[in-house]
Amino acid sequence: MEKIDKEALVISKIKSDYIGDDGAIVDEYIYSMDAFFEDTHFKREWMNMAQIGRKAMLVNLSDAIAMNAKPLYALVTLALPKDITPTQIDELTSSMQECASEFSCEIIGGDTISSDKLHISVTIISKSSNPLKRVGLKDGDLLAYTGFLGESKRDLERLFKGEKIDKNSKFYEPVLRADFIYQAREYLRVGMDISDGLFCDTNKLLDLNDKGLEMLSDISDEIGLSGEEYEMLIGFESKYLAKIKQISIKTNTPIRVFAKIDTKNQDRLKCNSHHF
Repeated sequence: MEKIDKEALVISKIKSDYIGDDGAIVDEYIYSMDAFFEDTHFKREWMNMAQIGRKAMLVNLSDAIAMNAKPLYALVTLALPKDITPTQIDELTSSMQECASEFSCEIIGGDTISSDKLHISVTIISKSSNPLKRVGLKDGDLLAYTGFLGESKRDLERLFKGEKIDKNSKFYEPVLRADFIYQAREYLRVGMDISDGLFCDTNKLLDLNDKGLEMLSDISDEIGLSGEEYEMLIGFESKYLAKIKQISIKTNTPIRVFAKIDTKNQDRLKCNSHHF
């Protein structure tokens, strides 16, 4: 049976002009939501409650930052298993509030339900006068990514083997590039956070812009197929490369240019699901 991209299928069934970016732009406000579910995005034996709560908030704040928006408010839904203790609930909610406050974001409400597993869903309300969107690429533009990719995939594989990983691993603690995006926005055509892996998310950009690409460097599967990285994938005119590199140095944000937009080549990169 042919594999179906069920996420893409669901999105195709919902008709709205607001769909297509990391969040929905309504006037100057941006609304985004992500789920963080046990046995899909994490296992409880891998992470303590503080780590779970913090990552759940970080991956949601990432959508706002990816669109050059300042997070304002968060709504949180918690599906709580029966075996969770009051102390664990305190650790979970405290870590979410602490993480949100680091980005000047306030949790203003939500919902709680009983469940057989721990599931978290967060809606972020943010604001931007100049949102960074996914559409706008032109032939000759360069594609680049921030940071160093591959750690999330590598450490996920270690966890599956029963091994320990560093407490500062990006699997636990994604690095959000807020300062870089806020300062580089005027030089960027497009951008999105890398949640489904560099290859998959690059394909999304190409499809949305009806473009192709020419690879400028070799990218291994360990890098290209590493999901849940939450680094930035950006596109920009080549004339701004030097300026963007200056900002990357100023904000301590490594960047790597890996491709150039070329409509003549409509090939797509290998894309595999990274959820378990």
